Amino acid sequence: MPVRWSSQPCDLQRQRASSPCQSSDEEADEFSPAVRSTQLRARRRWSCAAYSDDVTKETKSVSQPRQTVVEDDFPRLTDPYRRELLAHCYRMLGSVHDAEDLVQETYLRAWRSYRTFEGRSSLRTWLYRIATNVCLTALDGRDKRPLPTGLGGPSADPGDTLVEWPEAPWLEPVPDALVGADQSDPATIVTSRESIRLAFVAALQHLPPRQRAVLILRDVLRWRAAEVAEAVGITTAAVNSTLQRAHAQLAQASLTEDTVVEPTTPEQRELLDRYVTAFWAKDVAAIVELFTQDVVWEMPPFTGWYQGPENVGRLIAQCPGGPGDMPMVATEANGQPAFGLYMRADDGTFRPFHLQVLTLGPAGVRHVVAFFDTGLFATFGLPASLPAPPRPVAG
Repeated sequence: MPVRWSSQPCDLQRQRASSPCQSSDEEADEFSPAVRSTQLRARRRWSCAAYSDDVTKETKSVSQPRQTVVEDDFPRLTDPYRRELLAHCYRMLGSVHDAEDLVQETYLRAWRSYRTFEGRSSLRTWLYRIATNVCLTALDGRDKRPLPTGLGGPSADPGDTLVEWPEAPWLEPVPDALVGADQSDPATIVTSRESIRLAFVAALQHLPPRQRAVLILRDVLRWRAAEVAEAVGITTAAVNSTLQRAHAQLAQASLTEDTVVEPTTPEQRELLDRYVTAFWAKDVAAIVELFTQDVVWEMPPFTGWYQGPENVGRLIAQCPGGPGDMPMVATEANGQPAFGLYMRADDGTFRPFHLQVLTLGPAGVRHVVAFFDTGLFATFGLPASLPAPPRPVAG
């Protein structure tokens, strides 16, 4: 039987997502590529102390009754939107870490302007408008975040030497619970799972930032063209033409919002159980049986991608682990099933190896993205290590 530990990342993610200000122990080097590729990056650009300082500065300039209203009402009224705003920033940026930073900046800007908010739009719309402009500013001059399939090259041969590109700003997965897409508690769902699918977010990264914003506001959030025009600072006619160009560019590149099969039926859940069992046994033939004929496997920061069950099977066969070396812990990412795969270390314990996000089709697993950024394990609330299994008792 496979070693399949149960994880409970959702409570951890909800706790992180609900707090209006969270501290960061690493700030000075949080944007260093070397640091970001080797350790968990800072979750918040602003600390609680900075947030409190801004509160003090702003409230000194208003009357005491208004100060009391702001202090009492702002967190209560705005915190319910934090997770859906994180989903919005994630769609724009393609990075959960950058999205968390920009949501925090959105709340700081909203706090500074709250006393001038006149209620001509809903509070939710006002916050989205601020978040959209924060994202557009952050995207100025930045490269897109691709997956290996988005680099434009053909599929690779498993026998080729792996080429690693750690400096590239790769697309990152996002935990369902962090953006309010976790289905274990229907009362907490604030984000459509379809709107954060990995393929859809990857498709968005191919659009220029303003086109990206217009498409998200119109197609995902269902805003009227006039509302989008006000949010991004263009005319209504420009919104409509920008949306047309965005649709045309996605269609030309065959990039559309992905349609996937939810693992809700007993057959689909049994398929995932067989998948975990096969990896634990390193039964490559059993793994390949679960793939569709057009399956794609990619694994940033390596630039190659692989297509077809035979090629993917050859690649997995070259993996350093053997039978009993690769347990998996289940989680959810981008509205899709995901697994943290661990590898046995010399001391017998299991250490993070990569995070797999699976796309299921009616005929099986049709796409796997294996993220080799082990810092994502902490983001998803997965254990930093798994204990060595107990030795069998001699009879």
